[in-house]
Amino acid sequence: MIKYREVLRLHAQEVTQRGIASSTGHSRNTIREVLKRAKEKEIYWPLESDISDPDLQIILYPEKQIPSDHRRKPNGEYIHKELAKSGVTLSLLWDEYSLQCRQSDEIPYSYRQFCRFYNEYARKTKATMRIKRKPGEQMEVDWAGQTMHLTNNLTGEDIPVYIFVSALPCSQYAYVEGFLSMNVESWITAHIDAFEFYGGVARIVVPDNLKTGVTKSSRTDPIINQSYQEMAEHYQTTIIPARVRRPKDKPSVEGNVGHISTWIIASLRNEKFFSLLELNKAIKEKLAIVNTKPFQKKEGNRQEAFLNEEKFALAPLPYSRYEIASWAKTVVQPDYHIKIDNNYYSVPYDYIKCVVDVRVTINIIEAFYKNIRIASHKRSVKLGSEFITLPDHMPKDHRKYAEFDKNFILKWGTTVGPSILLTIERIIESYPTEKQGLKSTYGLMKLADKYSIERIEKACERVLSYTPRPKLKSIQTILKTGHDKLPLENTKTQSSTREYDNAIGFTRGANY
Repeated sequence: MIKYREVLRLHAQEVTQRGIASSTGHSRNTIREVLKRAKEKEIYWPLESDISDPDLQIILYPEKQIPSDHRRKPNGEYIHKELAKSGVTLSLLWDEYSLQCRQSDEIPYSYRQFCRFYNEYARKTKATMRIKRKPGEQMEVDWAGQTMHLTNNLTGEDIPVYIFVSALPCSQYAYVEGFLSMNVESWITAHIDAFEFYGGVARIVVPDNLKTGVTKSSRTDPIINQSYQEMAEHYQTTIIPARVRRPKDKPSVEGNVGHISTWIIASLRNEKFFSLLELNKAIKEKLAIVNTKPFQKKEGNRQEAFLNEEKFALAPLPYSRYEIASWAKTVVQPDYHIKIDNNYYSVPYDYIKCVVDVRVTINIIEAFYKNIRIASHKRSVKLGSEFITLPDHMPKDHRKYAEFDKNFILKWGTTVGPSILLTIERIIESYPTEKQGLKSTYGLMKLADKYSIERIEKACERVLSYTPRPKLKSIQTILKTGHDKLPLENTKTQSSTREYDNAIGFTRGANY
């Protein structure tokens, strides 16, 4: 019991509250509260000799003498359920409980008794306590310090297997899986498999400061690996790394690592495994034993605690499984292509010589410039030296050349004039292969950059009057000499005159 008489006596002698607390062995808060109550009740030293400390307690704290059946008993099940919600604390619930008691003219328990009641209820009735850890709030992850081994069936040598461990702090429910390496791909795959094992996603993931997860550690602003961060965004969770050399930031997974080392790694030490699939199957069987092993100091086990008190609080899995991606930096080449796995993928020609970020997945190649996606391609399955080019990424002249074929040139001839179209058809027919003819017709098309379409149409009409097999050279000569500007009838007259003159001149005859 509090020494009320001694507190009032020392206070009357002008001893400080700190000195009174030191002398009586009570806290300063208690001394402050007793003096405040005494002032309100107008009780001062000296007191009558027959007034004892219990009498003073009745005077100063009359509510403590009320039988407990006049107090409202807190609802333990309601408290346990509400504590599972984000942001809800025992102090908030006690404040609401006290308000309800006052509205119904009942006396509430103190905050300390309220917390003690909940602790006793949760310890006896529930497998988990929600004071420090909210259900579904965190998932702690780490690599176990010990490794397991596969046996090479040809050489008999040991191949190390690294063990990934995750745990939900509220229920202590664990997940374990073995991998042949501790690279980024294995790290992210382990997280995805853990989410699917739990059937949901925790709001926060707490890893260690390993390089595969954290590019640069910092107490205030750590830099997360880009692929790891992308995975977290896909599953709508947050990555908050533990502080450097602070294992207590993730005590659940650290404790589970010890259990895993004993009940899984050590228990399988005498068995030989020849494939990772076989090893993980054995780990899964041992993990089921660990998760269903009864608690020592309370009823239930990890699996029951997870199913009954934590699984409902996990966020649902996304519709599709995250596709693991890797990132790289590269420079856009002068032919507006980037090289990935010896294959070449186009980007818009405006980004030539720019440094771009490339995201590579099993099926997709994406290029980003200053966090803006500028190109996306389906990943080629060929081993190398394949060019994948989108027409929209090419300059105008390159696009025109890439689209150039027989249909393109015939379509152009239809729009410019009948003589040009006929000339194009005759030129293509005059060559043994279509590709050779297209080269000449492309030269004819390029003449439109130097001469007007009307002149080219006249030149083609004139050359067709000379021969059924026109040549590009003949059309170029007519345009250079200006013969396309002469009337076609005059040219025919001049031609007949020449033929007549040649007939009168010396001839050898058919017998020569």
